[in-house]
Amino acid sequence: PPLPDPCQNGGRWTGLGCQCPPNVEGDLCQFGAPTINLTAELGPSLMMSSRVTNRNYSEEMTDASSAAYRNFTEEFRRTMDEIYRNVSGYRGIRILSLSPGSVVVTYEILLNPSAGVTSSPAHRDLLAMAARNCSQSAGGFQATNHSSALVTKGQGSSSSPELCRKSTLAVFSRFYFPLLTPKGLLCVTNCTPNHPGTFQCHSG
Repeated sequence: PPLPDPCQNGGRWTGLGCQCPPNVEGDLCQFGAPTINLTAELGPSLMMSSRVTNRNYSEEMTDASSAAYRNFTEEFRRTMDEIYRNVSGYRGIRILSLSPGSVVVTYEILLNPSAGVTSSPAHRDLLAMAARNCSQSAGGFQATNHSSALVTKGQGSSSSPELCRKSTLAVFSRFYFPLLTPKGLLCVTNCTPNHPGTFQCHSG
């Protein structure tokens, strides 16, 4: 019989090892990353909602660790990277939720923190236009854009633990807290070296 997938915390077995989700590490994806750089979280983003009309939603997609969720989100992320790759300031997307209606994807388009052009109406129109052209992408998705809204984040929110909770799995989130440094905004734990409150940790 096939062996069970040994990967933890949403990791995916590739046949050679575990491919871990962001901010998770270890041979079996059993550890949270010691440091998470959230500097880019302070930059603007564009909230988007798109309906993928040639894919069917399943209840399995409610589980972020399921194969159905991982396969769909990986394909969607690759497709969006292809669509937005020529947009100035684009640095990726963050998928927030999947819901029924073929598949409705709510996601953020992440933009470089050096705002200026990234927050201009012309730039937003360019992003929205790229989303409307989704059905012409090489990824095989047929999608229509529902809505978009600009989201800006400032230094005032940089001390909120909620920033770290959003960027870590629930099983690890209570251990992280924000730390503003000259290099940017980090999420750290008491096992992260070289900051006030560090104590000696070993494996785990």
